[in-house]
Amino acid sequence: MSESEGEYEDVSERTSLMDGHVAANGSGNSGTGDAPENTRKRILRSESYPSNRPSLNSQNNEASYQETEEEELKYGAKHVIKLFAPVSLCMVVVVATISSVNFYSVKDVYLVYTPFHEESPDTSTKIWNAVANSLILIAVIIVMTVLLIVLYKYRCYKTIHGWLIVSSLMLLSIFSYLYLEVILKAYNLPLDYVTLFFIMWNFGVMGMLCIHWQGPLLLQQAYLIFVAALMALVFIKYLPEWTTWAVLGVISVWDLVAVLMPKGPLRILVETAQERNEQIFPALIYSSTYMYAYTTMATGDNESSTITTSRSSSDHGFTQDWIENHAQRVAQRQLEVHDVPSGQPRTQLHQEEEERGVKLGLGDFIFYSVLVGKASSYGDWNTTLACFVAILIGLCLTLLLLAIFKKALPALPISITFGLIFYFATKEIVSPFADSLANEQVFI
Repeated sequence: MSESEGEYEDVSERTSLMDGHVAANGSGNSGTGDAPENTRKRILRSESYPSNRPSLNSQNNEASYQETEEEELKYGAKHVIKLFAPVSLCMVVVVATISSVNFYSVKDVYLVYTPFHEESPDTSTKIWNAVANSLILIAVIIVMTVLLIVLYKYRCYKTIHGWLIVSSLMLLSIFSYLYLEVILKAYNLPLDYVTLFFIMWNFGVMGMLCIHWQGPLLLQQAYLIFVAALMALVFIKYLPEWTTWAVLGVISVWDLVAVLMPKGPLRILVETAQERNEQIFPALIYSSTYMYAYTTMATGDNESSTITTSRSSSDHGFTQDWIENHAQRVAQRQLEVHDVPSGQPRTQLHQEEEERGVKLGLGDFIFYSVLVGKASSYGDWNTTLACFVAILIGLCLTLLLLAIFKKALPALPISITFGLIFYFATKEIVSPFADSLANEQVFI
């Protein structure tokens, strides 16, 4: 492979958002199957020039580099929009539920991980209760994350899948039943138990199939968004008042450490997945394209078999130049085929095209929705809209930094920091100012 080809393939890495952080291309390899079509064609054209024309080659390389950067910008902008829609939908579901149902705003039961219930009227006592609860909860998250990394490191895939299946089953059965029951009571809608069981059975089975096996892309995305919104409602319901805000701050710091530190758990998870050229589990990731656990991976064996076949063909009258360029011509012809005729099996190239797209961890959906939902529980729409806009701005800045640094970045810190700042600034400054203007009948 020439230096120009390696340089352009490094530039053509695709943006994807992994669990709890933003990362570059989900696979560790940057082979010819991952480069965009136009970029690949420019690479092949630049290699076709003779080596005795260096000035012309350098000009073509510079022009191709600029065109590639423009393509990457367009690609990133398109997938920013693909992220805004599901994140916004998840937050809207949480806000709409809290605004219409009082169940999730009432504090009567707490999680076992939060032993301090902030019942004292003293402010200092509430502060240290919130800090203690948040540290206990983050310790549990760290332990579970490390356990997941250890299981993945030692290839305990069946244990991990069983863990995720049980978690998804609980969310799609028990918590979904409680959610539906609360909605029916809030709107005073009658429903018999036979129909309820029929609905919950079909809903749960279909969700398990879409998340852990395969199903329509929109249906899979809808289930993942609903699971994230349901988990956010659980946190809002069962976390003490001040502990919720403390947890949001602590989880942002933990996200920085887990992703950016050399031995951070999430960084180890992503690097291990890249080394093995494997997908991270679909139950943990929202993807804008298909992502199934059983998708076959491209390995070095495929490349070596291609080279071996080409070399063996030299005994049948093919020239050395034809043999060297044959693989590139085949790859170029394959890239020009985008539609798979019905009834034909999916090839590795089509699977890679489906895997392209942006990915965001469900943990990010959950804590984005917790922040906005908690703000809406106080009934102030100014703070709710401010937090909503702040999270989307933070997500844009995170993707911008990803395009600049081209390295793994956490998705929570910027958005959560902006959300907290906007919330307290709006609650303490903007809302009182707007109320005073309304009382004085001053209109701006």
